[in-house]
Amino acid sequence: MGKFKVLHPGLLTSVQDGGRYGYQQFGVPVAGVMDSFAHRIANILVENEENEAVLEITLLGPQIEFLSEAVIAITGGNLSPEINRRSVEMWKSIYVKSGDILSFSGAKTGCRSYIAFAGGIDVPIIMGSKSTYAKAKIGGYEGRLLKAEDILDIGNTKYVLSSSKRSLPRQYIPEYKNHFEVQVVLGPQDDLFTTKGIETFLSNPYTVTNECDRMGFRLEGEEIEHIQGGDIISDGIALGAIQVPGHGKPIIMMADRQTTGGYTKIGNVIWEDLNKIAQAKPGDIIRFKKITVEDAHQRLRAFENKISEIRKNCKDQKVIHTREFQIRINGKSYEVMVEEIK
Repeated sequence: MGKFKVLHPGLLTSVQDGGRYGYQQFGVPVAGVMDSFAHRIANILVENEENEAVLEITLLGPQIEFLSEAVIAITGGNLSPEINRRSVEMWKSIYVKSGDILSFSGAKTGCRSYIAFAGGIDVPIIMGSKSTYAKAKIGGYEGRLLKAEDILDIGNTKYVLSSSKRSLPRQYIPEYKNHFEVQVVLGPQDDLFTTKGIETFLSNPYTVTNECDRMGFRLEGEEIEHIQGGDIISDGIALGAIQVPGHGKPIIMMADRQTTGGYTKIGNVIWEDLNKIAQAKPGDIIRFKKITVEDAHQRLRAFENKISEIRKNCKDQKVIHTREFQIRINGKSYEVMVEEIK
């Protein structure tokens, strides 16, 4: 059993897995990671089960001290990760020693990063999940965001002893841009909007506002016209549902969304493109494109096939020799590790 200590929590750092399913009828939100692709790949890279809990960090990353050796992987948005003040690569497994310090120097692309630990994060399983839903103080580490001086346990370190490395082939690494297209399936209340309202929704850009968090993303743009207002009898809210209240501005519902709501829903973002939304920042531009349910199913199958390909292609590279050097360049000392792999 290994451990790490939080020296600085960053902006919004929490323990999350794939989510807490089966309890929405009792008013319990699903929670879970915002970016499913980055989460699953991080776990694949350290040989965990794909649903294992990770740290989700937002914009301003934490500072973590490792109290034992470990293997980690960092995926998602590039928040400039460093170990002992040296930049480290993302989308690959990284061996860390006891005493090493992981920090982040600022966002370059995207919004959220994910840190997976070989063996997983050892926190209680609440209603089938380790995910944090902070508003209700459920799950994760003491039901809250991490704070300074927290010490968390990580699981079995057998992977560390195997001295093997994994990396994600470059062609699978996503690019995070500030202007992107999101595919949606219209409904279930698209019939409560005028033809003009539907055309407005599908033909105009919308800007992510400062009101964007794990619960939902409020967008600014052209008003979407209803037939008779935006209120309905409350019904269930799916991940990625796009609510349009009476003011005509869309809201994309995300991981910590409420279980029911009483605003018209013009459409739903497809599963794969929710990962794009998760990496969006205030000021980013979103355009919506309509597709059919059948197209959405095909896209989901293609997404899962890609994950399967990655699982096969992330093959271990055996480290057969390691040497460490200390060099000086322009009066500054640097520690360099050289690994021979096969």
